[in-house]
Amino acid sequence: MAAVANCLLGVFAGLLLKTQRVSLQQKVYWLVGAGALSLILGFAWGQAFPIIKLLWTSSYVLVACGYSALLLAAFFQIIEIWNLRKWARPFVWMGMNAITIYIIANVVSFQRLAGRFVDGNIHSLLNPYGDLIRAVLGTLFCFWLVYFLYRKQIFLRL
Repeated sequence: MAAVANCLLGVFAGLLLKTQRVSLQQKVYWLVGAGALSLILGFAWGQAFPIIKLLWTSSYVLVACGYSALLLAAFFQIIEIWNLRKWARPFVWMGMNAITIYIIANVVSFQRLAGRFVDGNIHSLLNPYGDLIRAVLGTLFCFWLVYFLYRKQIFLRL
């Protein structure tokens, strides 16, 4: 039930972004307001019903949706209203091949692949940042793959 509620809140946010009756800036205000309200309700409800991700408690859903709405508002403001889009190009590559990279990431561990480059003596040398460097390198491998697929116009669609 909690996952359905999460999905429905996302649908409502999508409908808000699609409507023409509300200005772009008002959409941001609505998202910020809804996100803040969801966070307040989630943390308040969390006092009685703990915020547990693994169980997808209702308080967790409210908190997660609150943060998601705030992030959506921030990105909408930056990308759509301020028109600053160049920095988001890698996310376009990822979005165009989201299903492909999801499947590949379940077959090939990008983190283990990155570990081939930064584990052992290099990991010890980078301590305490070795794990961070491995995670960043694994993410870069993932982005490199979707960039390659995007450049070759290879897209997996359902």
